[in-house]
Amino acid sequence: MRPITRRAGLAFGALGMAAPFVARRPAWAQSQQLAIATGTTGGVYYPLGGGLANLLSRNIQGLSATVEVTGGSVANLQLLGANRVGLAFSQVDAAVDAIRGEDKFKGRPVPARAIAVLYTNRMQVVTTASTGITSIAGLKGKRISTGAPGSATEVMAFRLIEAAGLDKDKDFRARERLSPAESTNAIKDGKLDAYMFVSGVPTSAITDLGASPGVQLVLIDHADLIGRIVEKYGPVYFPEDIPAGTYPGQKVANHQMSVANVLAVREDMPAELVTKLLTVAWDGREDLARTHAEGRNFKLEGQKTAAAGIPWHPAAEAFWKSKGATLA
Repeated sequence: MRPITRRAGLAFGALGMAAPFVARRPAWAQSQQLAIATGTTGGVYYPLGGGLANLLSRNIQGLSATVEVTGGSVANLQLLGANRVGLAFSQVDAAVDAIRGEDKFKGRPVPARAIAVLYTNRMQVVTTASTGITSIAGLKGKRISTGAPGSATEVMAFRLIEAAGLDKDKDFRARERLSPAESTNAIKDGKLDAYMFVSGVPTSAITDLGASPGVQLVLIDHADLIGRIVEKYGPVYFPEDIPAGTYPGQKVANHQMSVANVLAVREDMPAELVTKLLTVAWDGREDLARTHAEGRNFKLEGQKTAAAGIPWHPAAEAFWKSKGATLA
């Protein structure tokens, strides 16, 4: 097994900044670096990206895949747009904004294309019983974190706060921009009352908080606010439950808002490479499931155009059709 590095794919990045992604290097049989933009170390993108990098490096001759730690979806798509990574994990809502050049991508649309729909990301609003917080409206006047800069957590958090009738800039005693691991530590230290994090489940940082002595974990329900968000931002969100017992001390199911995840590439990635990436990832999905439990949710029936949210890369569309996906 080749070692995974956390380098930002410097050789690849330099190439990407010098010319468009494939303009100078069409011969992918030669030795190449492929940087994969993931997320924070406390989430799911990073470990799953590491497992994917191992699969690709082992099974595609001449290809060396590396993973990059980032703030999350927004940063990943910005790196993709700048040609500094070749493959990016992203939430669908951020990807839709990226191709439209909206919100965090205003005036700078990204030529992103979906190659696979992965698992569901869950909005997790995390606190402890000692705070007395039981609703999103109850966060008013509290010290919260809305996710790391460059994350889709931040985008989704702002939309949830807005739907609850709160002002992200005025209605909190403090609003931090922390990773999930930093947020958990801040709650333990009494410096934070609640935080938001969008990820697959279980998330290691939330597990850590729930397992802490003297802490009673609470996940705040918010599925009732989804209709307002969808009305304004489109049907990329949907209700799901996080079952009781997913985390230590979680006594009841959490009724929350979810969004799908995609693997995205630039529209100009060679079709041959896209096919190779998907073939290895699909054939190695059991390995991905062993890397993280969410890898089990990489399924054929999940490959839907509506779920992807953004256009398919033509080679990906052909690949999934060849496997029997309807894509409808």
